[in-house]
Amino acid sequence: MPSPVPSRSLVSSLVGDAVTAPSMHNAQPWRFVLREASGVLELHGDPSRAMPRQDPDHRALHIGCGAALFGLRVAAAHRGLCPVVRPLPSPDDPWHLADVRFDGSGEADEELDALHPALARRHTSRFPFSEERVPAELFDGLSAAALLEGCRLTVPGDWHADTVMGLVHASALYEAADEAVRAEIAAWTRRGTAGESADGVPAYAFGPRQYDVTAPVRDFGAPGGAAGRPSERFERTPQIALLGTADDTPEAWLRAGQAMHRVLLRATLDGLAASLMSQPLEWPELRFDARDPLSAVGYVHMVFRLGYGPAGRPTPRRPVSEVLVLA
Repeated sequence: MPSPVPSRSLVSSLVGDAVTAPSMHNAQPWRFVLREASGVLELHGDPSRAMPRQDPDHRALHIGCGAALFGLRVAAAHRGLCPVVRPLPSPDDPWHLADVRFDGSGEADEELDALHPALARRHTSRFPFSEERVPAELFDGLSAAALLEGCRLTVPGDWHADTVMGLVHASALYEAADEAVRAEIAAWTRRGTAGESADGVPAYAFGPRQYDVTAPVRDFGAPGGAAGRPSERFERTPQIALLGTADDTPEAWLRAGQAMHRVLLRATLDGLAASLMSQPLEWPELRFDARDPLSAVGYVHMVFRLGYGPAGRPTPRRPVSEVLVLA
């Protein structure tokens, strides 16, 4: 039997939850199309929000859209629906990333529903974390969350963590020397007052500067700075985890985005603060070294920084009317 056609108001509500997802520089590179005749909700990447210098293959764009797709699944489960996802349904259209049907029959996924409260609470924190260690059982739970999406989340040992931090430092130097990258970041950095823009990284979300660069946190305030922005000491031994897949394909990137969001929502419910770092993965000459040669992860897609500290503030989101098209 065909799936029931969802109402416009229901789809708007679902998309409103979906767009709380994180994306590179808060570019929000997604677009939704509701085919009212069939009830299919399409997810498309938005090429106008791509970053040709930092993300030439659109890997980060796929990851951000995958995160929005996972948020959509959580929202659907919360409303008693069973979303059926078909990834990459149009081989001739690389921007058509997924089709979603909403099946009203069967039982909604309770594990997804349980994550719904975290959608509004999850925010990136670029503030110092304490030195308190995250219990191993919480990392185990986060790793299990990634596995549910077909990905692996690994906690690097000391030598590998040192390697990743070295890549973070190297990527910051690469970035500082590349005028095109700096211009691209500046295009998504908002230094005005709150509410002036519905996308990008606002100044209030930069966090303080680091006295010593000990934590993998991108400094969006460099080099121009922000008036009155303080400097603080960050944790000396940051707790990081790496998200990866065996393959490096658009479908794997979509899985990674869904796993990334699932891990972040689980971490939020576990009382953890988190930030994301893709900087060392944006340079092909550095990205390969981010993987642990002893692990089954072939390609790293995201570096998580996790711990106990202040929650970040909400960053702006574009209204549903700008990202949802009825057709």
